[in-house]
Amino acid sequence: MAKYTTEDIRNVVLVGHAGAGKTSLAEAILHQVGITNRLGSVDDKSSVMDSDDEEKERGHSIDSALAHIHYKGKEINLIDTPGYPDFQGIALSALPAAETALIVVSATAGIQVNTRKLFQAAKDRGMACVFVINKIGSGADELETLIHDLQETFGRGCRCANLPGADGKSVIDCLTQDSGDAAFGDVGDTHTNLIETIIEADEELMESYLGGEEVSPEKVASVFTQAMVSQTLFPIIFTSARNEIGIEELLKFVVQTCPNPIEGVKLNLVTGEGEEATTTEVAPDSSGNALGVVFRISYDPRSNIKYSTFRLQRGTIKSDSNILASGGKKGMRAGNLGKLQGDKLEALDSAVPGDLITLAKLEDLSILDTVYMGSEPGRIESPPLPIPMFSLAVEPKSRGDETKISEALSEVADADPTFRFERDRQTNELIASAMGELHVRVNLSRMRSRRGLEVNTRPPEIPYRETITGTVKNVEYTHKKQSGGAGQFARVFIDLEPNERGEGYEFIDKIFGGAIDQGFRPSVDKGCQAKMADGVIAGFPVVDVKVTLVDGKTHPVDSKDIAFQIAGREAFQKAFLQANPILLEPIVNMEVTVPSENVGDITGDLSGRRGRVQGQDVLPGNLTIIKAQVPLAEVQQYNSQLKSVTGGQGSYTMELSHYEPVPPNVTQQIIARRKAKKEEEK
Repeated sequence: MAKYTTEDIRNVVLVGHAGAGKTSLAEAILHQVGITNRLGSVDDKSSVMDSDDEEKERGHSIDSALAHIHYKGKEINLIDTPGYPDFQGIALSALPAAETALIVVSATAGIQVNTRKLFQAAKDRGMACVFVINKIGSGADELETLIHDLQETFGRGCRCANLPGADGKSVIDCLTQDSGDAAFGDVGDTHTNLIETIIEADEELMESYLGGEEVSPEKVASVFTQAMVSQTLFPIIFTSARNEIGIEELLKFVVQTCPNPIEGVKLNLVTGEGEEATTTEVAPDSSGNALGVVFRISYDPRSNIKYSTFRLQRGTIKSDSNILASGGKKGMRAGNLGKLQGDKLEALDSAVPGDLITLAKLEDLSILDTVYMGSEPGRIESPPLPIPMFSLAVEPKSRGDETKISEALSEVADADPTFRFERDRQTNELIASAMGELHVRVNLSRMRSRRGLEVNTRPPEIPYRETITGTVKNVEYTHKKQSGGAGQFARVFIDLEPNERGEGYEFIDKIFGGAIDQGFRPSVDKGCQAKMADGVIAGFPVVDVKVTLVDGKTHPVDSKDIAFQIAGREAFQKAFLQANPILLEPIVNMEVTVPSENVGDITGDLSGRRGRVQGQDVLPGNLTIIKAQVPLAEVQQYNSQLKSVTGGQGSYTMELSHYEPVPPNVTQQIIARRKAKKEEEK
């Protein structure tokens, strides 16, 4: 049995922008409590949390990592997450596992794009949020400016819970102290501001305070957690991970003030679909059937054993428990329970609600799956996830590796909800989609180093469509073949006209009498559809046309199904070329979030890409959302351009809106490229 209860657990996730020092902070905590005998470092590749070879080589986190610390009678589960925006799906997936988000901000770099995104995601989920200002060796003026920026961006609820000491080697607790020599600011004023913000969470305490009564430190401390849970207070704490300053104070803050699973935000269980869906809150409870959510999937690089880590919210699990997963997946025996310490799995006899446990070899689990025992209760609500914006077509360098590559990509998709792959039915390309080029390249690099699988990549083809704008009538084609034996004969007349956009293909039989035998008319339809799939002017599928079969002729001996298929195909092509054919291109709705000073650059750039700016929304923190409609072909590789213009501070989402005609000059370029490609393939 676990030697602690649900009330003893503190689940904490470290989030923030890359380079803020999240992993270094986790390493300092492990060293502080004696789990490691030396301070691990990302720079010298000795980090316990960044244990993967790819992480060591690149010098930054790619996956989430876990550690657990028993400190002053409490069990702290610590989740370190990657900070690059490309890997934000991994960070967001960790949020359901914790009650508290420690938002790590570099004192030198300040508020960055992922600081904003992940704070908002944690806040929207209802988590207690704590800002940890790391790397406090910078000047006092920079620190004071950063506090002002935090309050301006995230609200007046951002209050310093401690301040760096003037000696540069300590921090001053502003909850219990109202005087001291701080590197900046006044300890007394900071103490007063903190107390006043805390007691806003308790109406009775607030009335006493406003009435002039002295509020005891014990009462204030008792309301501190409540203020964090209600999000009226976002404490600010100072550390220097590499110099191990403020680490002990941070640990004490976590065990004394951060909510346990009973006090903090709960998981939501969704039952039903669509408008019929209902949501209920699930509090930690040892009774009833087990229920939890998977928030981390990993594979051992040497044994390729799959490890699934999930938060247990209800019930208990033992090694012989039969676990099921949402989506009708087959039951799985739990096997040995464990808790991760970096890349080491430590055995656990059983788990209590609120704890984070890891099971091995449960092959059918994917990240954010709901796991349960008994009858299916519904699904645990997942955090909103961004849509993958960057795609590459992937093909094996070695023939015969297609199946192995699909299996490897499937493992990546199991572990990362913002990595997807699929076979495009139109182009037959294997498309890998992710948050950015770095996201795709890292996973392909891992595939090469772990499995010896190498691939070639290229931008995927744009899914253009072909259609017509004119109408033609009585287009005739006769198919006649005589080769000494049985011949082939079919003659057809068709009308061709545009259909309403989005209505697709329609075949109308208007033959009266027996000009074409009834049994051969579907063959004409089949031939038309075959040509539509192949395309006419550039090899793209044809959409939104009406074909009317109006006349024809049948030979009593030589007419056959295949003959009328060929006649239908050729008549369709002939008519299509006469009916003012055009190309259609996909238009996407884009929302581009950028610092306000970059708005002019981005709107000008989008206009230059044949885009139409639809409007702008101003956000707190000097950010603006630009809304636009743009041809997909112009923004397929927009990720690198946006990073270049905004210094990595911009982000965007896009989704298909509709199809529009391609301008004639662009159409000719596309046709020429397709023709050249076909010549190369011959």
